[in-house]
Amino acid sequence: MIKPLFQRILVGYNGTKSSLHAVMYAILMAKIYKCRVKVVYVVDTATIKRLSLTKFIVPEEGEGMEGRLQENGGSYLDYASDLAKTKAVKIETELLKGEIWSEIIRAADDYKADLILLGGKDLSTSYSKQDRKLAGEQQSEIIGSAHCSVLVVRQKYIEQLFKIA
Repeated sequence: MIKPLFQRILVGYNGTKSSLHAVMYAILMAKIYKCRVKVVYVVDTATIKRLSLTKFIVPEEGEGMEGRLQENGGSYLDYASDLAKTKAVKIETELLKGEIWSEIIRAADDYKADLILLGGKDLSTSYSKQDRKLAGEQQSEIIGSAHCSVLVVRQKYIEQLFKIA
């Protein structure tokens, strides 16, 4: 008998609509394929540290930013858990700190993930050029460095599918 292609899925969630779509996609996959899902939020302490070192922000501002990002991350992860409960799916969540792409890779390795799901930016919406560039760099690092398959979710009607599933 052939082993399923994926049994453990790790989702990178940052609170954006596109990453929420990746969470919804993972929940539906867990419901259909009976696989396990872990959703992670990474507090980007690496960027905060770089901003402090270049004197773009003072250390106190960095600490405040980190605290707010931790709070937001906790809220986002709670929301992901609540979404999973609506579909009778149990997921794991984890709040991480560090460089986003490397923490996602490490978390996938620790979880022994077969698949990483990321949200795909819809370039037709009004994201700034800088936001698109940063998101693209993070995704490229994850895709290029992952030890498992990576899927960028661009499912157009995932919200509608999620509602009817």
